[in-house]
Amino acid sequence: MSGKGSGRKQFNRRDFIKLGGMSTVALTLGSAGLLGANPTEAIGASKGSAAQKVNNSFKGFGPLVKDPGGVIDLPKGFQYRIISEEGKTLTNGAPIPGDFDGMAAFQGPGHLTILVRNHELSGSESAVQGKNPYNKLAPGGTTALVIGPDRRLFAEYVTSSGSMQNCAGGPTPWGTWLTCEETRENDHGYVFEVMPNEPENKLSKTPIRDMGFFSHEATAIDPATGIVYLTEDDFRGKIDPNDPTNDERSSFLYRYIPNDTSKRPGALQKGGKLQAMAIEEKTNPDADFMNPGQKFGVVWKDVNKEEPHDDALSKGCVRFNRLEGAYFAGGVFWFDDTAGGEKRLGQIYRYIPATETLELFYEGTDANKMESPDNICITPWGDLLFAEDGDNGNRVLGITPEGEVYLFANNRMNGSEFCGPTFSPDGKTFFLNIQSPGVTFAIWGPFPGQNPARQRYMGHAAPPAAYAPKISAEMKEVAKINGISDLEAAAYLRHGVPLL
Repeated sequence: MSGKGSGRKQFNRRDFIKLGGMSTVALTLGSAGLLGANPTEAIGASKGSAAQKVNNSFKGFGPLVKDPGGVIDLPKGFQYRIISEEGKTLTNGAPIPGDFDGMAAFQGPGHLTILVRNHELSGSESAVQGKNPYNKLAPGGTTALVIGPDRRLFAEYVTSSGSMQNCAGGPTPWGTWLTCEETRENDHGYVFEVMPNEPENKLSKTPIRDMGFFSHEATAIDPATGIVYLTEDDFRGKIDPNDPTNDERSSFLYRYIPNDTSKRPGALQKGGKLQAMAIEEKTNPDADFMNPGQKFGVVWKDVNKEEPHDDALSKGCVRFNRLEGAYFAGGVFWFDDTAGGEKRLGQIYRYIPATETLELFYEGTDANKMESPDNICITPWGDLLFAEDGDNGNRVLGITPEGEVYLFANNRMNGSEFCGPTFSPDGKTFFLNIQSPGVTFAIWGPFPGQNPARQRYMGHAAPPAAYAPKISAEMKEVAKINGISDLEAAAYLRHGVPLL
């Protein structure tokens, strides 16, 4: 947890009682499920699934089984439990706020898991009712859910308040949560560090201003260096998928190099350098024109923390459409563009710090396999899972290192998106949100288990060959004559540059 090695206090059972203002009797009832005596369990577990065998031939969990409860369809052998619902009550009796979004799981005392969850609230929406807000007029913030080893709710409380449009964010290696404001107005557009076990302390209401004032989406941290990578989801500008020249929307990928590399709570507040990604020898490159498997060497340009978006644009940094999820695993930073690609179905990128290379790993060409990827995570066994925010359905899908795409979950409860995918520290429970009306699920079943080697393999596996660009035999010959690769030839064609 975040207190390890820092002298900070760890929570115990008595702390949770004080936190919620509850009696011991009430807490005992809570550990059996504050949301009701009969939480939903959709699908019976199977015995001895082949998916439990860890190997590089894993291709998913098979077809989904229709949920008789009409909530979530999952593969055979998996179960779910609803552990939190918007409008019900926190441990202290206050209402559970809505608009559930990004989330991460942390190891609590004993065998407890602590989830920290964003609430993407703005305007006049029902607020997170905190006691120590950043701005008492802003409705957003974060809550925490303490989950027992039986996957039942132990306590639920506010961890930060007074922020706005808390969309995504990311965990830190030292056990805190970075919550991001997806806006840039009225002194909102910052990142805040939240302590799961010290709710609503001074740190939770202090913006990390050197991380920039922009429409933040997600963060991920390289545990080796402490560098923070940040995605931007900027809605300004217009976009015409049929006319790439009429594309004014741009979002950028940033990194924050902290002055204090002690990797402990509050260190990010001590200043640092904000930079945006650029491609060597290219000005304002549009990532839409990258092809799967194509690599670019990148450089990082310092940008003004007060107006990083405009500065990145003026300095010719890489332009994306709308960046969303972020995750760091196996020495690789993964992120996605929810509106990227020729068909605007989305793209998944990976950046390798060791070689300073950017690569497009996967681009959506078929809505059945990808439509508007949002939050992402690398699974304990090495696949990449992404939650969609598409028009034709709301699903969680996986991609294997070999480029196989499989469906893991389908939302039948309502038309809202899935968000906040995260695994418990032991990798045995998958936590997931539906945004509105907000619902948080615990999902378990025949997961393959921990496989760090496969995580590293995922970070360096070749992009799916089936989605590599196709060029004619004539163009292959032209590419050979010009001394360029097929990928480079395809990129020229995609840009409309003739090679003949």
